[in-house]
Amino acid sequence: MSSLIGELTALATAFCWTITSIAFESAGKKVGSLPVNLIRLVFAFFIIGVFSYFRKGLFIASDASSEAWMWLSISGIIGFVIGDLLLFQAFVVIGARVSMLIMALTPPIAAFFGWLILDETMSTTNLIGMTVTIIGIAMVILGKEDKQSKVKIKYPLKGVLLAFGGAVGQGLGLVFSKLGMKDYDPFLSTQIRILAGIIGFSILFFVLGRWKSVFTTFYNKKAMTGISIGSIFGPFLGVSLSLLAIQYTTTGIASTIMAIVPVLIIVPSIVIFKEKISYKEILGAVVAFLGVVMFFVF
Repeated sequence: MSSLIGELTALATAFCWTITSIAFESAGKKVGSLPVNLIRLVFAFFIIGVFSYFRKGLFIASDASSEAWMWLSISGIIGFVIGDLLLFQAFVVIGARVSMLIMALTPPIAAFFGWLILDETMSTTNLIGMTVTIIGIAMVILGKEDKQSKVKIKYPLKGVLLAFGGAVGQGLGLVFSKLGMKDYDPFLSTQIRILAGIIGFSILFFVLGRWKSVFTTFYNKKAMTGISIGSIFGPFLGVSLSLLAIQYTTTGIASTIMAIVPVLIIVPSIVIFKEKISYKEILGAVVAFLGVVMFFVF
């Protein structure tokens, strides 16, 4: 069982990300994606702080090296501020299901940046796997209104591009996380990333003059419920478990298992948001997942 810690943790991460995607889509549609981003990070910061205090006697990552702080902070800005800002807006525009399907590109993108920055290798099979993933995504987002119509994007292009930007941010953020974390505690590593994200979003809110939207969000009970649930299963459990997974198994295996989210999210999307999902879209999600499997396993 001990040899499967990384794999089981990665599977738990996939379930966490499924829950948090649904929760944040619901909250974002009620109050907008910007306040949701900042509030969930503040919640997660304190949750991790309390958890780490009882676990290690540290509320904040005061024992991390300056190098870890630097790389993990960069990762937090790229992953949480840029990547999640785009992803959360995609949730509002095209929904969590399609957004998370496009996010299946995160592992191949992370591998690409790993090749570019960390000098990791990319094989022909990797490229084939990436192509299969793209085909699976295309099966979902492309379609025709009738037999005479040209193939076109079924969902708003803005939402598709936002989700792709989120995937790029997450992939690049993961590479910088790997640079900074090494063998350091994954929960406190996540807290450093979150703190950088809070600072980044705070600056953004000052520039945009949007602090009022943050305060009014606290009066929306349904939105706050979604943010609270999403904060626990997202930046706290989900991100921390993903870092724990890559400590106990390879990044490739962990990323492959975590990429099952687009398949897991189908049933909740039907039940909660009453989405009408075709067999072609289900097949596309499965094909996209298989592309990720091919990317890392073969």
